[in-house]
Amino acid sequence: MTTPEAEQPRPEARLEQAVRAAEQALIEFEIAVETFRVEVENFSRLHHQKLGPMYARLDELDAQIAEARAARTGDPEDRRKADEARARVLPMPGVEELFHGWMDGEGLFPEAEAMLTDQPVRPPQRVRPSEEARKLYRELARKAHPDLAQEDDERARREEFITRVNAAYARGEEALLRELAEEWAAGPAPAERSPSPSEELYARLEWLAQRKEMLALVARELEDGAIGSMLRMAPEDPDRLLDEIADKLLADVAAREAELAELVG
Repeated sequence: MTTPEAEQPRPEARLEQAVRAAEQALIEFEIAVETFRVEVENFSRLHHQKLGPMYARLDELDAQIAEARAARTGDPEDRRKADEARARVLPMPGVEELFHGWMDGEGLFPEAEAMLTDQPVRPPQRVRPSEEARKLYRELARKAHPDLAQEDDERARREEFITRVNAAYARGEEALLRELAEEWAAGPAPAERSPSPSEELYARLEWLAQRKEMLALVARELEDGAIGSMLRMAPEDPDRLLDEIADKLLADVAAREAELAELVG
């Protein structure tokens, strides 16, 4: 026979429920932020690979136009503008990293030159996780997230595993994600949580809130960045957006070339 005291819920029960809900909400938020970060990173890579040579060509044409105008007029102000335009296209350290293999400190690579002269060129590497890879990533993140661990050893194991999951997802390696899912399923089961004192639960809630605020800042920076803003313009078809920008840049190149020909002709 149970006593009335035994039927009363523990004082920490509702607090434990709130902690679990906050943990799950944080995990979902982290998944969303990481997914968007990978999309921004991949779109940035494609943006530089596809459009970098065109931007470089426009800068070079601007410099040549300014130099031709200065040579024609002899105006010191035109010469100053020409020097500034030329300075913007001078070799600089780190430019290869900026354009991801399209040019270095000496100028455009052959692939970039081919692209600007309508010659065959290797397509840019596309690293966009498939829908199945997204599904596998979300499932693994929910099951193995470090925030679900209470013991330090278990948390460390989860952190090491999630690091490998994130790397595989960033590369779009669906097969590796499947292997990681099998590895996790065969691994040790997470230890069940034991009831925690109210003070520890409150501290846990505070940590979760701080973590969410930090992730919100990361998400805001991604969204407000140049690449993130572009990606949000066409989230379902970013390739179309790149094609539209490329068409505009090609038109700008043609206009600059015509202007230069008129100046030197």
